[in-house]
Amino acid sequence: MAGSLAETDPAVVSALRAAGCVYAEEEASLLAGEARDGADLPLMLARRVAGEPLEQVLGWAEFYGLRIKVTPGVFVPRRRTEILVERAVRLATRHDRPPVVVDLCCGTGGIGVAVAVSVPGIELHAADIDPDAVACARLNVTMGQVHQGDLYAALPTALRGRVDLLLVNAPYVPTEEIRLMPPEARLHEHHVALDGGWDGLEVHRRVVVDAAEWLTAAGSLLIETSPRQVADTSRYCMQGGLRVQVFGPDPVRVVRAISAGSGSSGTMTR
Repeated sequence: MAGSLAETDPAVVSALRAAGCVYAEEEASLLAGEARDGADLPLMLARRVAGEPLEQVLGWAEFYGLRIKVTPGVFVPRRRTEILVERAVRLATRHDRPPVVVDLCCGTGGIGVAVAVSVPGIELHAADIDPDAVACARLNVTMGQVHQGDLYAALPTALRGRVDLLLVNAPYVPTEEIRLMPPEARLHEHHVALDGGWDGLEVHRRVVVDAAEWLTAAGSLLIETSPRQVADTSRYCMQGGLRVQVFGPDPVRVVRAISAGSGSSGTMTR
């Protein structure tokens, strides 16, 4: 089916607008473009009108200029996380050998894929505790390996001390605030991908406490956090023996925690 705005069925646009979709015309065009036949579009429209995220209905999300496959229930990669990818790409290109990159709490695997596409030749590993996320990531991470398990327990032990870049977009929403999230997230993305514990930083603390054991002497942990949580995330990193830099404007910040064995030092915000 054609997907141009000019050919979009006005009834589809009206149904999306009535459901509260702000960009109804654009969404109608995307749905029409992905529909395989005349019977497919009404089914997709019904899913979207019922509140399912557009990306899960389409089966993909645009992230860092790529189409990342998204399956039902899996955390949809946010465009705001592209700042983490940008920092990772900068660091990856500085190595005189192909770096080892781990996308921890990977969801779709979009972060690792974006880095791998930008810096060909990296050794890429992705991991998640959610079986559905792992299955989705395996559709995307065709240039690396995907592992299932709880944080570092998912990784091959041979990676210990070999990781140059540890990339983490772990859940950081406080448990009590999940009910305040948009329905698209709290009803259609698995709880494990959203819940960061009582203060939102439970998973961050667990990531940081063992990070140094997995990083090389010059390795870096890049972890996404919020502006209100960045001070605490940074403090946990320093308590874990890592040196800290903070990057990014709102709506998110990226903490770069550098292995104490590297030559970098100090705390810096940009």
